[in-house]
Amino acid sequence: MCNAFPTLFDAIDASDTGELDSVAKKVYWEVVDQCYLCDMCFMTKCPYVPPHPFNLDFPHLMLRAKAVKFRKGETTFRDKLLSSTDMMGKLATIPVVVQMVNAVNNTPATRKVMDSVLGIHHERKLPEYASSTFRSKAAPDSSFAVRDGKTTPGKVAIYSTCYINYNEPGIGHDLLKILAHNEIPSCLVEREACCGMPKLELGDLEAVDRLRQTNIPQLARLAREGYAILTAVPSCTLMYKQELPLMFPDDADVKAVAEAMFDPFEYLVLRNNDGLLKADFKQSLGKVSYHVPCHLRVQNMGLKTREMLQLVPDTQITTVERCSGHDGTWG
Repeated sequence: MCNAFPTLFDAIDASDTGELDSVAKKVYWEVVDQCYLCDMCFMTKCPYVPPHPFNLDFPHLMLRAKAVKFRKGETTFRDKLLSSTDMMGKLATIPVVVQMVNAVNNTPATRKVMDSVLGIHHERKLPEYASSTFRSKAAPDSSFAVRDGKTTPGKVAIYSTCYINYNEPGIGHDLLKILAHNEIPSCLVEREACCGMPKLELGDLEAVDRLRQTNIPQLARLAREGYAILTAVPSCTLMYKQELPLMFPDDADVKAVAEAMFDPFEYLVLRNNDGLLKADFKQSLGKVSYHVPCHLRVQNMGLKTREMLQLVPDTQITTVERCSGHDGTWG
């Protein structure tokens, strides 16, 4: 897991009294900074969650601290920049500019400048930007008949996410191919912005609200029209399933979107359970090591990606459930 608790416990052990009362308050912020907001302590380790009387949700306590820090104006320019994924993506994927950005991100001299000025480590491998965004080239097929299942809507809307749109469009195109192969009609969400997770992790709650006002009306309309909404990045799925409903519990549109939101493999497994998936796989995948993202585990759906891959004959899946150390925006 993260380093928040080791930081806290080491500080207590080194304090004058051996208790929290003599730990300097500045150390508290070091603890906050080490929390990756993966939610795993709340889900699997912390003894003080309900029904314990402390009723402690440690990740969201740390999130509250980050919001306090942001409101006080103590957030760095680097963090504000890195969490502006839409702005960065739109600028970086302009034709010609995209080649320059990718070249700069791979040049040792400029990376050392970025390290000294922005605090982005010069050895950190940065994701490249795609020359064409997913949304500009995506070809969803809505021509198939809608076949609703017992647990799955029979038509899909793709919320592409910043990462798929700007960095890894191939994942989105592959998802569309899978849907077409299974004769599931699909479309793109007409207009989308960042889900708000990077801004939430920054503590910028006002930005989260602005993004909600942009995204939710369109997504809610699709949900009420009977679409399953698929997001291929677990953090984005979690944002709509859990974080926005926690922040806006009385918003009927947010609730409708949460109920219509699916991880792609969650949807495919449910589709298979409904007897509506083409699972006649003919080629083994051999040995596959599958790392489970924390933001997928916290959705409490089980290991649907593994379940789907296990349907492929003669395929051996090794599941890794430990922290990758990437930590989303702050990797």
